[in-house]
Amino acid sequence: MSQLKKSWVESANSADTPFPLNNLPYGVFSVGDEEPRCGVAIGNMILDMAAAEEAGLVEISDDPVFDVPFWNEVMELGSDAWATLRTRMEQLLGENSGEQEAVEPLLVAQADATMHMPFLVSEYTDFYAGKNHAFNVGTMFRGPENALPPNWLHIPIGYNGRASSVVVSGTDVRRPWGQLKGPNDEMPRFAPCARFDLELEMGAIIGQNTDGPITVQEADDAIFGYVLLNDWSARDIQAWEYQPLGPFQAKATATSISPWIVTKPALEPFRTSTPEREKDLLPYLTEPGPMLYDIDLEVTLTPEGKAESTIARTNYNQMYYSPAQQACHHTTSGCAMTVGDLLGSGTISGPTKDSRGSLLELSWGAKEPITLETGDERSFLEDGDTLTLKGAAKGDGYQIGFGDCSGMILPALDDPFKR
Repeated sequence: MSQLKKSWVESANSADTPFPLNNLPYGVFSVGDEEPRCGVAIGNMILDMAAAEEAGLVEISDDPVFDVPFWNEVMELGSDAWATLRTRMEQLLGENSGEQEAVEPLLVAQADATMHMPFLVSEYTDFYAGKNHAFNVGTMFRGPENALPPNWLHIPIGYNGRASSVVVSGTDVRRPWGQLKGPNDEMPRFAPCARFDLELEMGAIIGQNTDGPITVQEADDAIFGYVLLNDWSARDIQAWEYQPLGPFQAKATATSISPWIVTKPALEPFRTSTPEREKDLLPYLTEPGPMLYDIDLEVTLTPEGKAESTIARTNYNQMYYSPAQQACHHTTSGCAMTVGDLLGSGTISGPTKDSRGSLLELSWGAKEPITLETGDERSFLEDGDTLTLKGAAKGDGYQIGFGDCSGMILPALDDPFKR
């Protein structure tokens, strides 16, 4: 396991900071009325990349790439440029840097900054690739003997979501309306969702365009970085609409992501293998090496005006299919990956009750409500609740964090069609 890399930015040398020199994640920020711009997190500060580029401290292209409020232009430059940029950031911010005097005025306190979407989402695909979650949900509806669909152990199942649904952490999420139908209802009704839920996921960001099928290794090479992801889910809307084509409006309300893109080099020391498989995968899905990461994850729920409660803890290593396998399978039909594509991992649940990544599982379909530290009970989310996803890979005296992924539930509109 690698050790902490020291920076002249003192706040980056703490074991508690999510943003040591080992991390250097990419985000988009603004201060006051200034325009949003690219930044790199270091300790409790942000390096203004547009200013650094303008000052001649960073040059990875013949043309400016940091004068826009997204990281897509950097992604488009390819992996050699990504490596050059990381090396340059380590030179500028490392403890023995000879350029501290030039860089220091370009640092902005994170406490003074507003975070924005870190990249332009081209397409969004959400997978169903966590075995514990799939087994739990299947058991609820079909029993343990038929919990997993026949294809589940052979392919990473997914659906194409709405790129327009993706929002940055801190964005409020309004409870959706939709068609609902109970088991004893003769007709569906149009009403606000009553079983609104979270899904604890990781998101992989594709940083290279592809043309035709790509191997698992090529897919891994094409990934630019990772974010925490909450795929908000309207369970009662989904129950009525999902057959025969799967989720639609139930998953279109919002998809929250953390504000910082953590790159693969920062996570490299934490690579780990997927779990043992019950059945061999077809050769094209075989991994050439470890493709997952050891990242501790947790979910907290904060009722409005009350204290925060941790409701779940798990780890990214619980996934059955890696994002590289997901992207590889995604291209088998000839479907191209494009710069800015976002792949949601699917809900990450562990084997124990306190490691389940959704309220649907935690409350076992509302049959076993959970009790918060405040004494409040929850089966599903209530208006005013704030959900926060947290994640960090733990190293020797340091951690690689993503920044919180949070959203507060707003009440449904009184009448969505009232004009």
